[in-house]
Amino acid sequence: MAMPEGHRNRQHARSGATTSDQPAAFDREGARAFAKSLARSLLDDRCEDVVILDVADQTTVTGCIVIASGTSDRQMRAALDHLDDVAREHGTKVARVSKDDNTTWLLADFVDVVVHLFEPNARAFYDLESMWLDAPRIDPPEPSRRPGKDSPA
Repeated sequence: MAMPEGHRNRQHARSGATTSDQPAAFDREGARAFAKSLARSLLDDRCEDVVILDVADQTTVTGCIVIASGTSDRQMRAALDHLDDVAREHGTKVARVSKDDNTTWLLADFVDVVVHLFEPNARAFYDLESMWLDAPRIDPPEPSRRPGKDSPA
């Protein structure tokens, strides 16, 4: 069975290939910086319990995982949409995103960073953090102090 095209590209990007028609090698520090920027955006959108895991030594699928909890479907979708802006600022875009209606778990896959945004009960049920106990945690950044973001919701 053939692998999906996106999977081959991901595996190749993480393998260190450097020819002109192939993706650049994995940049661990770049992935960590991007994960922090994505986490900051989630915090700015009032997501809670934001965790960044460096899983580069545990898997070839991605470099970092960002996990956060949202307070409502609307808030989670808005936060997910804002991640596109962060990606553009970093010169990349989302490879895959989940946008199912009435979901309790949203996902944005940026290849080197994967973001999981949960409703709190779903997060507790799936407990992704326990799957990556050996992964180093990266301290999330402080939220930006942008106008309109500091006032209570």
